[in-house]
Order: sequence, then structure tokens, then C-alpha cells
Amino acid sequence: MPPATDFPLLCPVCRNALRFSDGRARTLVCGAGHSFDAAKQGYFNFLVGKGTVFEADSADMVAARFDFLSAGHYQRLADAVAELAAPALMEASARRPVVLDAGTGTGHYLRAVLDRMALSRAAPALAVPRDPSADSGPADTASADGVSAAAIGLDISKFALRRAARMNPGALNVVGDVWQPLPVAENAVDVVTVVFAPRNAPEFARVLRPGGRLVVVTPRPGHLEEVAGLTGMLGIEPAKDERLAASLGTHFGPVEARDLDLALTLSPRDVANLAYMGPAGHHLDRAALDALEAALPAWTSVSARFRISVFEPIP
Repeated sequence: MPPATDFPLLCPVCRNALRFSDGRARTLVCGAGHSFDAAKQGYFNFLVGKGTVFEADSADMVAARFDFLSAGHYQRLADAVAELAAPALMEASARRPVVLDAGTGTGHYLRAVLDRMALSRAAPALAVPRDPSADSGPADTASADGVSAAAIGLDISKFALRRAARMNPGALNVVGDVWQPLPVAENAVDVVTVVFAPRNAPEFARVLRPGGRLVVVTPRPGHLEEVAGLTGMLGIEPAKDERLAASLGTHFGPVEARDLDLALTLSPRDVANLAYMGPAGHHLDRAALDALEAALPAWTSVSARFRISVFEPIP
């Protein structure tokens, strides 16, 4: 775990600064005496009081996401997110940069950001974003211990955080609700990444430094259309770009947006995992999905269509 001073954390109870109280970075305390111990799996639970009204992803949903992402199907998306986050992280040359992954899930996207940051610090030329539509093979990776940014991963699912803590052992992984005040100090974060997760614009604007970046991934029309209806996945909302801009309101201005299309060839288990790992997993019948998996052909061609939008806080 990086030094406690790298994490600009606030107590979720009283909003005082949090610090590690032990050399093993297993206990966080604030000046008012509120204390939070790390779970044995390596994450901290900041859901206090009534917790959250939202339904967290289940262990099975998280397992499906972990297996799908670990197979590398969305690796080019993770690389593109990392490339667009890199400029704001590299600007923090005189201090350790901070990245907040809101809705971190299993931690795969944050892992890509940290690997890109470690490589960029070692070789600045690698910080120049490349065209994410160019198929240049697997992304360069640094070791899991080569983290050169302070990272905070936030999610409401403890099952997801168990995976994320293993994926990113150098990050501070926190169970929390993105719709509640974030447990992060004001003007303390260089990059916020949001990959298929809720967007709390006022809080993101509060924690981002001037010139920081908000990187948001949303699906585009036609995303997974070959299997969406078959598996019961949720459809893409109409006018999604307009809804994204409206949700950010007067807090953020656009910097750039990139479209990324992936032509996937998926096994029956991949298709089942793809359906079960997202929001539809909360209402899908796993037994029916397993029956569908057994009836699928050996390989299914699927189109994944993403938009990666970058915003900066409005001064």
C-alpha cells in the first residue's frame, strides 16, 4: 500500500481527513476517532449509517465480469481509457498523481490506467495517446507492483472489491455509494474514470483539481445487438449522448470524444458472462441463461460499440 499521505481521504461519518494508524495500512482513523479496518480481502467498507438503497452486484455477477474481462475481450477499451487519462496524470510531475475509479468493479480498467502510468513515467513517449481503433496487439503492461499513481477504487459491491483488491493491491479499494458525498478531499484528484457506472457530477467536480479529467465510457447504438435481445440484456437508452451532457450539467465542459468498435468472437460461456455481468444480471434467470448457453453455436460474432468522452471541470 502506498503512503497514507498519497490518499486524500475523508471520513464518511464526519468528513475529517483519514490517515492510516498502523504500519501495515490496515486501519484508517480520523481526528474525531472514527476508525475503519480493512477486510481480510483488502478493501475498506465506507457504507455507514443506512448504507445504500442501491442493489450491489452479486458474487455471481462479479465472477461473470471477472472471467469476461480477464479473457481480454475489452482490453482495447481499457487501453483507450488509460491513454485518455494519461495526459492529466503526467502533468502532476512534481507530486504523486491521484486517480479515482468510480464504479471500479473488478478493477480491470483501473489496472490499465496504472500500468500505462507506470510505463509513461519510465518512458514519456508512451504517454502520447494512440488511435484506439488501431489494432496494434496487446497493450504494454507494467508489473502489478509498479504503480506510480495513488489510486482509489470505489464500488458498492463488496464482491467486486474483493476482486479489485487482488487486481490492484497498491490501490485503496473502498465500498461506497457514488451518489453519496465521496470520501475524497476537494481539489485532490487528477483523473476520475467512470466505465459503465453512475455519474455524480457535483461530487466529481468537487474532488477534481482544476485541469483534471473526467473520462466516461458509454455504449453506442448497436452495442451488443447480436445477443442483447437473445439474452435479455437491457437496451441502449435513446439520445444517450444528450443525456450524458445533461447529467454533467454546468459542472463539466467537453474536451474530446472517441468512438471504439470491437469485433468480438465469443464462446457460449463468453456470451452468458457478457449478459450476466451487467445491470441485466440483477433480473436474469441464471438457469435460463445456462440453458441458452448450451444451445448457442460454438462461436458468436458480436459488435461492441463504445464512446469514450473526456470532460474538464468548468472553473
